Amino acid sequence: QVQLAESGGGSVQAGGSLRLSCVVSSDDYCMAWFRQAPGKEREGVAIINNLGSRDYADSVKGRFTISKDNAKNTLYLQMNSLKPEDTAMYYCAARGWCSGFYYFSAAWDYWGQGTQVTVSS
Repeated sequence: QVQLAESGGGSVQAGGSLRLSCVVSSDDYCMAWFRQAPGKEREGVAIINNLGSRDYADSVKGRFTISKDNAKNTLYLQMNSLKPEDTAMYYCAARGWCSGFYYFSAAWDYWGQGTQVTVSS
């Protein structure tokens, strides 16, 4: 059983930055960040696969960066140029192997508890 624990959320003004962290209890997993705004479905934001390749949703390309520190078993999401529409609960997710980039939540096996990000205009 993989355990995930997010941190780093908060409130920021539009144009600001935040860095989310997710500590993972095990290594060698395909990892992702998802988010869910009130009344909306959970959506994939960024993925880093087992080989270190990265992919991003169009809505965050050029603004968000996903990375992983294997020595610390920690996944990061650097979020710059934040917009009010980025406001959501952010979750990290894991699955054993990624042969592609899966942006639907049902493809992921393990989830953290979430961390809230609020961007004001």
